[in-house]
Amino acid sequence: MKKTRIWLVITGLTIALISAVYLKAPLVEQEEFISEIEVDSSFFQLPTLHYGYPIDSFEIVEGKVKWNQNLSEILTAFNISYKDLHILSQRSKEVYDVRKLKAGSNYSIIHDRDSLKTARQFIFEPSPTEYVVYNLADSIFVDVQQKPVKVKERMLAAEINSSLYEAILDQGASPLLVGKMVDVFAWQVDFFRIAEGDKFKLIFEEETVDGEIVGIKSIKGAYFEHWGKPYYAIPFQTEEKLDFFDEEGKSLRKTLLKSPLEYFSRISSRYSLRRFHPVQKRYKAHLGTDYAAPTGTPIRTVGDGVVLEARYHGGNGNYVKIKHNSNYTTQYLHMSKIARGIRPGTTVKQGQTIGYVGSTGLANGPHVCFRFWKNGRQVDALKVDIPSSSGIEDTQLAEFKVYSDSVKNILDKIEYQHQETLLAKIPSDSEDDPNP
Repeated sequence: MKKTRIWLVITGLTIALISAVYLKAPLVEQEEFISEIEVDSSFFQLPTLHYGYPIDSFEIVEGKVKWNQNLSEILTAFNISYKDLHILSQRSKEVYDVRKLKAGSNYSIIHDRDSLKTARQFIFEPSPTEYVVYNLADSIFVDVQQKPVKVKERMLAAEINSSLYEAILDQGASPLLVGKMVDVFAWQVDFFRIAEGDKFKLIFEEETVDGEIVGIKSIKGAYFEHWGKPYYAIPFQTEEKLDFFDEEGKSLRKTLLKSPLEYFSRISSRYSLRRFHPVQKRYKAHLGTDYAAPTGTPIRTVGDGVVLEARYHGGNGNYVKIKHNSNYTTQYLHMSKIARGIRPGTTVKQGQTIGYVGSTGLANGPHVCFRFWKNGRQVDALKVDIPSSSGIEDTQLAEFKVYSDSVKNILDKIEYQHQETLLAKIPSDSEDDPNP
């Protein structure tokens, strides 16, 4: 019994001694141990995304919507049943209707890597700034997403040698800027009589998506020298709306816009009491102004008013007639189609789209014939004397002058030989300033 106890004591002491020696011994360097492990970096690679969807295990087909092509025609080739297409059609009505596919628009199909090539997502771009996902995997749903839009301030200056359009494109700017500028100076500058040597300067905000110009957010200041006469345009938020004024606070706008199109290629025919009709092949009065533009170009009402007529009729084709007040009425002829919701009795706002350029009725090419009535009598829209909008109120005049001087100072410093440069921000009292 004693021998057994002695043996247990000796065994315990031995274990204790070995433990003590082990705890005092230097441990293996952790850093050295880790450095000997080889890590496969590909294990940590992020998945490839297409519109936010991982596609490493799938394939993509890209294309453009063809004329009169529908979603059923596209997706049945990718193993999507008519039953699922019907479900998709029902669920998309309140989000983005599948019947709205626009010819020429980009689309992508993400599908399985097998012989069936079953579509998982159909992604459609109705505009440069948004995309629509028709999801077909697991559950069927429709989602509209906005692309991130970047806004960049720019300034440019140019002397016109041939046309305003070419001068702006030569500066690397978007043709969208032409329409914006024409609207600002529509009543001061005759853009059909641009003289060689006319000059302009612009401060504006440009919108881009994925590096491509998609729009002009705003014009923050403009200058135009036409036939040697200078004009400034200063944007300012009045108590009623944002508008453009000269440096003294007088409005540059009239109560009606000068043109029913934001941008048009040319005036193809003017108001005349005797003109040879290109379709009827005889001389007759042409009591309107024809603006040539591509089919589908939006037509806007030149002022607030109420729709009197919106229909198809004989030589007029599809047309809309609007009463603006007791003095002025306008009419817009040969539309390819009338805008949705435009019908007799509808109230419209200045600049609202009421239809689209076409060649319906007696027309031999796409254009809008713009007719103008003053006090019940048809007149030449280009010669009618339209009253100006109100200028800056006395209560805001001091504030306007400070802002106007700051914008004018920047415009005056822009040199014509500089094609483009980033613009320092116009000073404002706060980030919430109504005139950024």
